Amino acid sequence: MTSFRVLGVGLALVWLVTAAVTGVELAGADETCNSPYIAKLIKGQEDYVYVWTLGVDGVGDGSDKLVTIDVNPKSKRYGTVVGAVSVGGRGEAHHMGLTDDRRFIWAGGLAEPKIYVFDIATDPAQPKLVRTIGDMAERTGYLGPHTYYALPGRMLVQALSNTKDKGGVTGIALYNNKGDFVTSYPMPTTNGGDGYGYDLAVNPRKNVLLTSSFTGYDNYMRPLGDVVKDPEAMKKFGNTMVAWDLKTMKPRKIFAVPGAPLEIRWSPKAGDNWAITAAALTSKLWLVKEDKGEWQAKEVGTIADPAKIPLPVDISITRDGKGLWVNTFMDGTTRYFDLSTPEAPKETYSKVTGKQVNMISQSWDGKRVYITSSLLANWDKGGADNEQFLRGFAWDGKELKQVFEVDFTKEKLGRAHHMKLGSKSLKSS
Repeated sequence: MTSFRVLGVGLALVWLVTAAVTGVELAGADETCNSPYIAKLIKGQEDYVYVWTLGVDGVGDGSDKLVTIDVNPKSKRYGTVVGAVSVGGRGEAHHMGLTDDRRFIWAGGLAEPKIYVFDIATDPAQPKLVRTIGDMAERTGYLGPHTYYALPGRMLVQALSNTKDKGGVTGIALYNNKGDFVTSYPMPTTNGGDGYGYDLAVNPRKNVLLTSSFTGYDNYMRPLGDVVKDPEAMKKFGNTMVAWDLKTMKPRKIFAVPGAPLEIRWSPKAGDNWAITAAALTSKLWLVKEDKGEWQAKEVGTIADPAKIPLPVDISITRDGKGLWVNTFMDGTTRYFDLSTPEAPKETYSKVTGKQVNMISQSWDGKRVYITSSLLANWDKGGADNEQFLRGFAWDGKELKQVFEVDFTKEKLGRAHHMKLGSKSLKSS
């Protein structure tokens, strides 16, 4: 293990050199939530949206799968399914991420310690499952890989739980792009740390990695109604964010951020050194910003009426860092906040975009917005409210206009969750 950790530190130095050499170019990504280390970009109109989908017993083959949707308006198959790759089982499919060379998507489920690797470069319209990485539990004791964040030649994987007690104390695993395990980093449990993890995101210019926190398997695999009614279960949610030194991968500062802070979005605008997140249980926006050489976390806004538990889930920041999309699951609403002053976000637009909504992605030019419906298999709504879809919208700065929909239940695909954009122009041997 010692040799692995030395290797990890050495690689971190390479990452910092990359950041120093390329400077603001590291911020040049085609999705505003992508790692800044991803080299190949989509220029102009994306051709595909890849949707990581939860299998449903009795629906199609019942397996988790990567679904490809044609989203180019000039295509004859616009707004339709052009491919689907099953993994042969159900593991609570959740999030995915691109490797730095953009040849592969890594994806996984929260119910298992497996990672699936899909080739999206050989034929972007027809991804192929090329590897299953099954050693996370053996190597780390972690369970439920969630965030996959590209570094040069490497992938940081943030887990949500552990195999010992299936609680929320967990950590980060580091793999190389071939899928070989390198080392792991436990989430801090001292000096105010609760050991929980959820998302992670890097600011290369400042040598900072930010992580957020959620809950463990014993909570997220239970029905939401049961969790809410269980006082002890409600105590088992993360209430921290951590600023790490990227070079050494050591926690630098722990912030108290109550209510399960979820997705982390650094402003992509060159020169900005702040990130924003939404806390699911308190419906608050939090800003993490450097002030006089010290990183601080500050509550800066409220999302809807916290008393009604709107449950903010995914967020997407605009390319210029001046706007933020926020999806709230319980009321099916998509909101836009003006971030011209990050310390004082203002809601300027809202629209009900589904009976339940979760993930939201936008094109780099901000003109196209994509929304999916599923949160977790046991947390999704039931009956007529259990819509499962990918919906595409056009955004003109004033109004979201729906331009297509793929009904995942009708298509027998399952529950639509995380998204990544793809392009024919990125095809390579």
